[in-house]
Amino acid sequence: MSINWFPGHMAKTRREIKENLKLVDAVIEIRDARIAYSSSNPNIEEICSGKPRLILFNKSDLSDAGVTKQWVKSLSNENTRVLSVNCITGAGLNKIKPTLDELLKEKHDRMRAKGVVNIITRVMVVGIPNVGKSTFINKMAKNNIAKTGDRPGVTKNKQWIKTKIGIEMMDTPGVLWPKFEDETVGLNLAFTGAIKDEIMDIEELALKLVERLQNTHSERFIERYKLKELAENPLENLDAIAKKRGAIISGGNIDYNRVAVMLLDEFRGGKLGPISLEVPDKEKRNE
Repeated sequence: MSINWFPGHMAKTRREIKENLKLVDAVIEIRDARIAYSSSNPNIEEICSGKPRLILFNKSDLSDAGVTKQWVKSLSNENTRVLSVNCITGAGLNKIKPTLDELLKEKHDRMRAKGVVNIITRVMVVGIPNVGKSTFINKMAKNNIAKTGDRPGVTKNKQWIKTKIGIEMMDTPGVLWPKFEDETVGLNLAFTGAIKDEIMDIEELALKLVERLQNTHSERFIERYKLKELAENPLENLDAIAKKRGAIISGGNIDYNRVAVMLLDEFRGGKLGPISLEVPDKEKRNE
């Protein structure tokens, strides 16, 4: 299943991120906790490599807590800190200020030695589409400054947002990269909604999701859709789910579009329980 999506504004954003890095003290990169590897843009990682970085695993309530802890430990180092957060409820966001202060301690100490009293930390907020950047910024700013949406590609222009805790944030549009070398990465992004459904074969995508989860979380399918057991063929399992949910059209045929939309929506909404699609691997690019 070939997946590519790289609108023109993303190429422009990539250039602007590189140009504006000099204006900030650190980078806050937001990822989807369910796909901690796939939701990291390798282009952005390369561009921002010289800046202190705080990685936020958003949507942590939808991921396996144990796996997320493994990712936090795996990616933390001298120049990078990692937090598990929920930008909707605000869980974990209170740790951002002290974590940034720790990450920038040497710079802040130098500023205090020069007589600076009120230190403002400027950060650039980056991330792929639909990981919750705008929701994060709104929560931090205590108002709806940044536009939000449940579809990727809502934020289109750079903007500065002030907070009451001494942090100023530069928002940037979500950026994917031109080509997914690994099909699994593309599928993970599509499963979680980082790629617009409108450009996808939604029925094939749902079948791929069934194929993936029946091998890793079979009990979730059985419990959620009240199935007796799962077949080896993912199409048979998709058919069984459709019948349980009444996704049937005239003649008794399966309404594949309806069951596909339903299955993807329920997975993305956590109805199948907390699921992580990836675990740390020393071969991956971002360790």
